[in-house]
Amino acid sequence: MGTKSALVIIAEGAEEMEVVISVDVLRRAGISVTVAGLAGPDPVRCSRSVVVCPDSSLQDALTKAPFDAIVLPGGLGGARNLAASSEVGLLLQQQEKDGRLVAAICAAPTALQAHNVGFGKSLTSYPSLKEQLQEKYAYKEDSVVVDGNLVTSRGPGTAFDFALAIVDTLLGPGASDPVAKAMLKV
Repeated sequence: MGTKSALVIIAEGAEEMEVVISVDVLRRAGISVTVAGLAGPDPVRCSRSVVVCPDSSLQDALTKAPFDAIVLPGGLGGARNLAASSEVGLLLQQQEKDGRLVAAICAAPTALQAHNVGFGKSLTSYPSLKEQLQEKYAYKEDSVVVDGNLVTSRGPGTAFDFALAIVDTLLGPGASDPVAKAMLKV
């Protein structure tokens, strides 16, 4: 089976907690994570002015494709940038077509909507986006919603649960238990 891989795409305005917690938890679970900067390899200023250094540009990261999971952190500005990117759109559409995991948290499900990904599936998001998303999705208010190969979550406070759900979806039910225990997430 080999090591599972994940691509986390960050854009200016991303929610830094969602970026860092997702990357950290996935790496603790032994998943090979590439953090790719949407606008290039340069440091990305997140929503609270924390600067995150990507591993590479999105274009360079795509030389390692396909990835078992593509993870989209939220943050309203970051989600808008992801939604505006045709490159992200093509990547997400191919990921969905191939039956591989797509994960989005907070405002990032709006990028899924912008790129016509996951229509008809159950999802969740930051609460203020419910009305915008419920026309094309079966909207739920759970902290994390898993519908097949789509994992979504609500916001910074649910980032640990989101990342642990990605681990279980990629590696199998219960795979996140030792990771959660080691982090004292009980």
